[in-house]
Amino acid sequence: MQKKTLWRVRCLLLLWMIPSAALANTLLVLGDSISAAYGIDRDAGWVALLQTHIAPQGWQVVNASISGDTTGGGLARLPGLLQAHRPQVVIIELGGNDGLRGYPIATLRDNLLALVETSQAQGARVLLAGMEIPPNYGPRYTRAFRDSYREVAEQTRCALLPFLLAGVAIHPEQMQEDGIHPRAEAQASILQNVLPHLTPLLESTAQRASPAPSAADPADSAAGQHPSPAKDRS
Repeated sequence: MQKKTLWRVRCLLLLWMIPSAALANTLLVLGDSISAAYGIDRDAGWVALLQTHIAPQGWQVVNASISGDTTGGGLARLPGLLQAHRPQVVIIELGGNDGLRGYPIATLRDNLLALVETSQAQGARVLLAGMEIPPNYGPRYTRAFRDSYREVAEQTRCALLPFLLAGVAIHPEQMQEDGIHPRAEAQASILQNVLPHLTPLLESTAQRASPAPSAADPADSAAGQHPSPAKDRS
């Protein structure tokens, strides 16, 4: 009995020694240059703003975004990232480079599907951030590209943000000289596009992680039948 007590005490001490960040929920962002803050200070990017926004709720954000990445590149990196960080929520922001390079729509769709399903298989909730490409790629390709995100979201029942740069890409003054990457001033607007779709995932994850209330102790029940006089709070 004494050995069991000592073992429990040691376990509690180890838990107390773990930094609070290690006990936080983790959100993984798997993206390309749009999420890697290309051309601006990384701390000014929308992912950094997201970290500041949700940190008070006990969330830490891992930004695994790489400029130039594609859905195929992200798919190759994802298993290692899931193993290393064990995220509760994953934001997938990939595909823009696939479209700009004219990759087949079937490849884009298959990779997006695999990204979402791989994340879900590890128990993560997924927000799929849709992208759009310039109209000069032709109406058929651009429409099929855009629809791929919706089709994958419907098939996997993951959350969908139809277009990450909605309300931003149409304003040249909010875009860098290349017309593809948003300026620092636009990052707060991107975050506002994300939050309505992301917040329900964070809240449901927090509810799922909350411990169920324990059964009332018989002694407590008995005490509840004979309450002591109330005292004012200091």
